[in-house]
Amino acid sequence: MQSMIGAAWSRPRAAGADGPKPRDAVVITALAAVSIVEGATRPDLVWPTATTLVTIAILPVLLWRRTRPLAAVVAMMCSTSAFALAHAFAGIEPNALITSFAFLAVPYAVFRWGSGRDRIAGAAVVATGLLFSSSLGSDPIADTAAGIVFMGGACLIGALRRERRESRARRLETVRSREREALARDLHDTVAHHVSAIVIRAQVAGGHPHDVPLVTESLGVIEREAQAVLADMRTLVRALRAPADYAPSAGIEELARLADAGPPRVTVRIDVPDELPVVVASTLFRIAQEGVTNARRHARAATEIGVSVTMEADTACVVVRDDGAPAYPASGDGHGLQGMSERAALLGGDLAAGPDPAGGWKLRAALPLKGTA
Repeated sequence: MQSMIGAAWSRPRAAGADGPKPRDAVVITALAAVSIVEGATRPDLVWPTATTLVTIAILPVLLWRRTRPLAAVVAMMCSTSAFALAHAFAGIEPNALITSFAFLAVPYAVFRWGSGRDRIAGAAVVATGLLFSSSLGSDPIADTAAGIVFMGGACLIGALRRERRESRARRLETVRSREREALARDLHDTVAHHVSAIVIRAQVAGGHPHDVPLVTESLGVIEREAQAVLADMRTLVRALRAPADYAPSAGIEELARLADAGPPRVTVRIDVPDELPVVVASTLFRIAQEGVTNARRHARAATEIGVSVTMEADTACVVVRDDGAPAYPASGDGHGLQGMSERAALLGGDLAAGPDPAGGWKLRAALPLKGTA
């Protein structure tokens, strides 16, 4: 139990909290204007001017709800409790503007952005302020129940929103890690290619030690291949997290085998040089495979899936297009595509997917050959 409390207390703040933002100032200005109109037109307010001024005075706490959520909730609860106490001393039933519902963004922010300490302390402040303000009304039980619904609901939504975002971030990081591992496996094949060339050239030079031109040429090749393999090994040191058991990298030959009579029929057109870098060929295959899989799984009433691999200047491009009606989001941000985007980015390329203006769905990736071994 103590360990759970300690873990909750030491939980860090959520990433991405910043502010105040220009839009916050716009929202607060709009809320202040609405408060003035509401205060001037509501006949049930006993203290319309004071209620309006207090509401406007509290609104600025919304500016710091993300960066200082605990301070914001303390300031809000103290202000509202003090105003409720003033109503009680005057013998007036506590009342507030409808605009004050915007203050629910503060307890929401505590659980959306705050650290574990902010959450625990903020929950205590909200509960204390809620019980205190409710006890001053004519129906404390009903007021408390309503407060729990609104305040507790805001806290719960904030917590759920944070959990959802962090869960998505963890899933994406898993995808990135998996793609880095797969890329490291592919780079292994590139390194093996260079080492094989070094060994062959060394054997040639060793077999003809008196042939000076041949030995000189072999030493030059060995030097170039060694430099290339050192560059690849540096990349491997940064990226490698893969287990020892890996399969050979798939490439252009495997990509050609994606062709299938269907349904839907899969056609493959390849117009690239045979000497593509291994890691580029492997990535082209994986992207094409993912595109065909997605089209088969999601495209409604698709009759044909076309795969095209071409060269544009120093860039290898793969396009996967189907003629079906898309059943997935237009953003194309599934985890498979996210993984392929990550892999393409690691090679300096890019990937895009979305509805094709000519009909159906289109996935396109471009991988530069410059800088790949």
